Amino acid sequence: MKTQGPNSDMTGQSRDIDSHSRQLIVITGPTASGKTARAVNLAKVTNGEIISADSRQLYRGMDLGTGKDLDEYGDVPYHLIDICPAGYKYNLFEYLRDFQTVYDDICSRGRQPIMCGGTGLYVESVLKGIQLPPVPENPDLRQQLSDKPLEELAALLATMKTLRNNSDIDTPARAIRAIEIATYYHERPHLKALTEPHPMTDAVVVGVMIGREHRRQRISQRLDARLDAGMVDEVRRLIEQGVAPDDLIYYGLEYKFITRHVIGELTYQEMHDQLEIAIHQFAKRQMTWFRGMERRGTPIHWLPWDMPENEFTQAVLALCK
Repeated sequence: MKTQGPNSDMTGQSRDIDSHSRQLIVITGPTASGKTARAVNLAKVTNGEIISADSRQLYRGMDLGTGKDLDEYGDVPYHLIDICPAGYKYNLFEYLRDFQTVYDDICSRGRQPIMCGGTGLYVESVLKGIQLPPVPENPDLRQQLSDKPLEELAALLATMKTLRNNSDIDTPARAIRAIEIATYYHERPHLKALTEPHPMTDAVVVGVMIGREHRRQRISQRLDARLDAGMVDEVRRLIEQGVAPDDLIYYGLEYKFITRHVIGELTYQEMHDQLEIAIHQFAKRQMTWFRGMERRGTPIHWLPWDMPENEFTQAVLALCK
């Protein structure tokens, strides 16, 4: 985590934030929309600290593939980035627990909490006030499911819960864990009361809106830039350090396709082309999730991705009470 000195507003003057305005501000949107830069500028103006809502930036050593871009933060403190070793399978329960700890700490110090990221499940779960008891591993169940194909696992999971997107069925390991969790709750109906939501009532949610063509262009340009910067070498290094290829494939997208290239399953061009398509599809699923959030009662204030920096920040501040 980084520390910083007093923040300034756009005129260079220190700006104090009163306790009432320390409601949670969320900057979200699809991949490649420029969320981080927007959140960092907002944090500089509001004496803020950023809480990541990215399910893969949690892992140390997974930098280029997750787009951490840590140099963008400057002196702005950030949280829930680089908190787990690569290969670990962090889950929603852990995120909600860790988010609450960080959020309470930021508020206790009179700072402005700003959540930034595009993992819709994390964002919506925090805003809904979801609480989850820990779910232990079920070795017997895992053994029973270990040889089943992904299609069969997905079908089984669909009988147990509503699948809002493909995150639970991206890989067999994810699907088995989701079935494990659903089974745990089914067998313990008394836990249902603990999982009832307690929504945040004063959070301000801002989405960075980018049109489909601009988004596709930025995704393709960013992919090539990260590959040129050494994303394949990053994956090789993780494997050499002992991270199992299957564990990297579990993380999906860049780590899935580049790992398959590194272990010889895909040529470089096959990896590039399939990965580019997968990222475009991922961005589309993100937008589907955000539209679902709005239908489920979470208002999102959409601002243009190419809005001038100062205007964007002022527009966000105008939405805050």
